[in-house]
Amino acid sequence: MANLKTKTELYLKANSKTWNRDKVSLQNNSDGNGDFISSWDYDIAQPTAEQLASYETAGNTIETNQAVSKNRRKEYPSMADQLDDIYHNGIDAWKATIKTTKDKYPKG
Repeated sequence: MANLKTKTELYLKANSKTWNRDKVSLQNNSDGNGDFISSWDYDIAQPTAEQLASYETAGNTIETNQAVSKNRRKEYPSMADQLDDIYHNGIDAWKATIKTTKDKYPKG
């Protein structure tokens, strides 16, 4: 399930706005009701629950791809090692090395 921040960012983007922590605050009172928008200072209407829900699928894709990118970054060789691989083994060998990680963590 996409988090509220991701869905709010998508709503803002769809309305030609960008996330600004001085204009929107999210809160969770630990009362079982989950996250909510506690303050809103944009020149567009605050999104309704239904509007935010419409960004669930896109939000899930974004969050999945962010996790994939994070996992890939952890497993890729350092830039120095990648350049050394290219120098000693050529581009095709380097591509094979990178492809192994990309295949392990495919984007959605």
